[in-house]
Amino acid sequence: MIRSSALSFAIALLWIVIAAGTCAGIVMIAGASPISVAQALLQGAIGTQYNISNTLVQTIPLLITALAVVIAFRAEMFNIGVEGQFLLGAVLACWAGQLSVPGPLAIIVTLVASMLGGALWSLIPAFMLHLRGVQIVLSSLIMNFIAVQVVAWVVRGPLQEAIREYPQSNPIRTAAELPKVIAGLQLHSGIWIALAIALLFDVLVQKTVFGQHLKAVGSGLRASKTMGLPVSRILFTTVLLSGALGGLAGGIQIAGVTHFLADPYSKGYGYTAIAVALLARLSPIGAIPAALLFGALTSGSSAAQSAGIPVVVLQVIQAVILFSILGARYTAQLLHQKFTRGATA
Repeated sequence: MIRSSALSFAIALLWIVIAAGTCAGIVMIAGASPISVAQALLQGAIGTQYNISNTLVQTIPLLITALAVVIAFRAEMFNIGVEGQFLLGAVLACWAGQLSVPGPLAIIVTLVASMLGGALWSLIPAFMLHLRGVQIVLSSLIMNFIAVQVVAWVVRGPLQEAIREYPQSNPIRTAAELPKVIAGLQLHSGIWIALAIALLFDVLVQKTVFGQHLKAVGSGLRASKTMGLPVSRILFTTVLLSGALGGLAGGIQIAGVTHFLADPYSKGYGYTAIAVALLARLSPIGAIPAALLFGALTSGSSAAQSAGIPVVVLQVIQAVILFSILGARYTAQLLHQKFTRGATA
């Protein structure tokens, strides 16, 4: 056990050195100082109370969209359309947030509308799979591009601001905005919603009959049908949950951050969520630190640009960090299997 732990530590240390060396080389090729860029990244992510707040704000949509990916991927329903569901959730939230709903109900109506928008958008690929056998990977990806055009249309049409000069909507009502956690900072109460959903979904996956059915369907569709499981109902429920979460992320972004809809709107949260979910090994709890890592990288990247690093180089650095984490995990897994086989022999 001690030998295995020491080896795991050595592997992690080796991959940290590889990642650091690779990132330093990339930065120097770009003509900047690795130390200055590292300091800027760290300062931009956690250097001040404001930066920490911004990191957590970036983490919220990443965590919720990652959970949408996790629940779908666990059933082998490769929902690549979370980005589109995020956008449709934002559209419905923007519309509902402008309604004259009294008091605290305004927030509830806004977020429920966003979940409805995401769920309905996810049903289209589900029906295409059920009726015509169209793979959900392809259909959900296509729906993302359609969602972008829907946003472009509504902010120039039904939801365009009153003056009709800019491709954006009017702001939602103040009653529909999520309250701030700390006055003067960007962090809003959506962080508690995101954490609660992660904990709830962990219980759903690990402790409930639905979670066991989800695991069975993901392990083998044909075997699940042979066992008599309600496969169609499980898959449709999974798609609806995934879409509703994607839409909720868009609604929380409207209610907690921007307060209006514009074209373009999303920063690609639905696509980044796939990397977050895979990094978390499709674990709802594991998605929390994975989303926090990507949130810190996103927040820190803004500060690092001031050190003379183009945004493209920063994206490459993020990719190197991700691959290094996956490489360390894969290497540790291979060695663990080797030790297990040796002990068994």
